Amino acid sequence: MSTKKKINLRELDLNNIGSWPREAQLVFCGLLALVIVVLAWFVAISGQRDELKRLEAQEADLRTEFENKQGRAANLEPLKQQLAQMEQQLQQMLRQLPSKTEMPDLIVDISQTALATGIQNDLFQPGPETKQEFYAEKPIMLRMVGTYHQFGAFVSGVASLPRVVIMTMHDISLQPKNKSNPNARIGPNTPLELAGTVKTYRYLDEDEAAEAQADAGESGDKKGGK
Repeated sequence: MSTKKKINLRELDLNNIGSWPREAQLVFCGLLALVIVVLAWFVAISGQRDELKRLEAQEADLRTEFENKQGRAANLEPLKQQLAQMEQQLQQMLRQLPSKTEMPDLIVDISQTALATGIQNDLFQPGPETKQEFYAEKPIMLRMVGTYHQFGAFVSGVASLPRVVIMTMHDISLQPKNKSNPNARIGPNTPLELAGTVKTYRYLDEDEAAEAQADAGESGDKKGGK
């Protein structure tokens, strides 16, 4: 009858594993393999966990981006309809301005309105018009002499003309005609001199608008190419 020799762990020399009994060597190799497997599993799982967290964060970002784009896409059609309505309203407003053929008569009407209120036109000189994308503006250099009441009546008369007249003032000065006494009291009938430039506007017909938009596009391309 054979008996197995009991392994005494205290007698095992870690520096000389080759001298260990075969059973001890097998046990040691088994434990070492187990440790290696556990460490490899832990490293692999840890890396996969980090990758999983990264993918989950990426999924959340993509989901948020998708929801935002989906929301914009859902609102795109109403926005297009709103834009079309605004463009239609703009065209209607522009159509209330004088046309190209009406502009010469309108300038005469403005000048005659000033004379009808008693204003003295020392200078009333229309300049060349400038075309914008949807309208054209025409500057008028003027120098007028009149009272506060006369200028008020002039503005009221221009506003009551058949066509909608928009006038914007540029570099306008209004001061007493008699500059010899700057401290003199200005009364209701004090002659005042109004000098500067006003601009009035007309709408562009379809051909003119297309040409103006094409010119604006070419100008933008030239600026972008610099």
